[in-house]
Amino acid sequence: MMTAPMDLARSVADAVLYEGYLLYPYRASARKNQVRWQWGVLVPPAYAAAGHGEHASSHSECLLEPGTDSVLHLRLRFLQMQHRSGGQGPVPEFDEAVEHEWDSVVSVSDLLDTGQVIAVSVPGGTETTDSVTRQRWPLEAEVRLSAQRLEGPYGVVRLSVEVVNTAQWADPDAARHLALRHSLIAAHTVLAVTDGEFISLIDPPEWAKPAAGSCRNERAWPVMIGEAGRRDVILISPIILYDYPAIAPESPGELFDGTEIDEILTLRTMTLTDEEKAEARATDERARQLMDRIDSMPPEMLDKLHGAIRYLGEVPRTSSEPDPIETITTPGTPWWDPGADASVDPETDSVLIAGVEVAKGSKVLLRPGLRGSDAQDMFLAGRTATVAAVLLDVDGNTHVAVTLDDDPGAEISAAHGRFRYFSPDELTPLGAES
Repeated sequence: MMTAPMDLARSVADAVLYEGYLLYPYRASARKNQVRWQWGVLVPPAYAAAGHGEHASSHSECLLEPGTDSVLHLRLRFLQMQHRSGGQGPVPEFDEAVEHEWDSVVSVSDLLDTGQVIAVSVPGGTETTDSVTRQRWPLEAEVRLSAQRLEGPYGVVRLSVEVVNTAQWADPDAARHLALRHSLIAAHTVLAVTDGEFISLIDPPEWAKPAAGSCRNERAWPVMIGEAGRRDVILISPIILYDYPAIAPESPGELFDGTEIDEILTLRTMTLTDEEKAEARATDERARQLMDRIDSMPPEMLDKLHGAIRYLGEVPRTSSEPDPIETITTPGTPWWDPGADASVDPETDSVLIAGVEVAKGSKVLLRPGLRGSDAQDMFLAGRTATVAAVLLDVDGNTHVAVTLDDDPGAEISAAHGRFRYFSPDELTPLGAES
């Protein structure tokens, strides 16, 4: 039986499962809804080998600090394509999906000895109701688990999870929508551990960074899931996420595009004509529910989608300074206007880094970290820069704007207010202000 922490992951895992399932304007006639199923698709091996740019497997590795008797609870989740045809209405045919879960429990000590292969078999079938026919095709797959104890004083174990489509269907020249009938769609895995704790690959402790860097992840990425600070559940997702992702409490329901803003998609959906909404409702049952929810949405719920400020910290002050409410909210000035808060000034504000006060004009060495950095930042490691401003966002986080010292276009970029931004822990001070 799955543990309670496993269920905490369901809301985020559901967003991964149905990401891109059906996109605005939610109609079968929309071109982008005729080319679907992009995330976590594992096609039959013969089709993957034919050079279509598709893959038959995903591979993920993560780190575990085991106890004396650690047990893994694994849940594989995916969609199986279902083709609907017949019936009356504007959408006579459409590809739907059936949700599947495959649970297994295994001892970590068993994985260290021999590894384990979990066979997955989903039958096909045909159902006809009220002249509407729904057809599914069988699926075959394996989850291959193994573990390796790493050298070192902490007894860390590297877990390997590989999900493989093993279908014997072979038509390498078939159209993609035919191969999808025999594919695992939006495949992802949730792992929960009892008597043990996972180690974040995004923000590992210093002693675990070499081991975290050695983990191989292909077409899947493990992140901590559940309540912040918990380390007993991870989500191995085909979409790269940060640790502890969560669904915004203001979100009224699934829009099938977790990378979009609910308010924007909701407002755009409201602009559809009655004919377009009728087609969307006929396209898919989930689209019908979405249209009904938006059409009946009360104004106060729509207002909640407009935005929220989270984790707004107090402004540091001395006993002689005014109350922060007086300094943060300047009458007549919107909260988002830089002039709304007289207590901050990027021209003069500073931040303490390694015991050195860094402000505009300071020289720093760039040390981009894994967390919050993109690929371009990594190429700047070891280069020197000049601080242009120290900024504070509405969440209370500090950001340092810099210009590269060896950038020939630095002066032009600065004139246009274009800088590179780093967190203080990604900088090393080189000296006093120039």
